[in-house]
Amino acid sequence: MAEPLKVKTDLTVQEDAAKRDYLASLQLIERLHRRFLDVVKVELDSSGLKAVSNVQAMILYNVGNAEITVGELTSRGYYQGSNVSYNLKKLVDGGFLKQERSSYDRRSIRIRLTPAGRDLVQRIDTIFDRQVTALAGGKLGDGRLARLNRAVMDLERFWSDEIRFLGR
Repeated sequence: MAEPLKVKTDLTVQEDAAKRDYLASLQLIERLHRRFLDVVKVELDSSGLKAVSNVQAMILYNVGNAEITVGELTSRGYYQGSNVSYNLKKLVDGGFLKQERSSYDRRSIRIRLTPAGRDLVQRIDTIFDRQVTALAGGKLGDGRLARLNRAVMDLERFWSDEIRFLGR
């Protein structure tokens, strides 16, 4: 994120400090997401799992044992619609996902993991288990990760409320 444009505002000193913290948090959240995907990519490569991208691996992980619609996946995983369509096609072509039109609503496509998809998700889960063990014994043990999650959920709730309020 570039240095923000200096604009004259009527913020108090405390509000100005809060704004700096807020903008730093936004930048950090974006960077963390990119870094997480980098970690997933390195883990996949080092495990010899080159058949899927990091984003595709996370789509499979988010489908899990469920049978869901593409719309549900999009809303749960916050993936962009066109990205999901492309990645789902690659996952179906690669034999990791099975998709079927709903018998109730022909416009709706339901997806679920194939045995190869379940195997890949199990391998990803093993990677996450190793990471959790390292985190719990390190700097994010003793409830720090739980506190971080609560703060991020509070921010998500704030943004959801802003959308509802501004969307009126």
